Amino acid sequence: MGRRAQSSGIRLTAEDAAVVKAMLARGDRQHDIAAWFGVNGGRVGEIASRQKFRDVQPIDRANLPPPGPYPSGREANEVLQALIAAQSALANAEHIVRHYMQR
Repeated sequence: MGRRAQSSGIRLTAEDAAVVKAMLARGDRQHDIAAWFGVNGGRVGEIASRQKFRDVQPIDRANLPPPGPYPSGREANEVLQALIAAQSALANAEHIVRHYMQR
């Protein structure tokens, strides 16, 4: 058998659980909720089944994050790379403009 991966260290708080409960009430998929918080889906399942944070009340729906699905790690990395490329292009354009303005 293989070794278990190291824990991410991410723990859901009572405040997080209130958001989870409101997202569940809104009809969000447990998978999407887990992705929003960066936790294993089992943690959301524990809240949904009332094994954890039984007495926590859901927050007001007006304060919820947008519904999922959310970007995957791969998609987030692609966006980050595109932002880095855009930042470089803007820096190059600024350099050209400043050079032109000094003439």
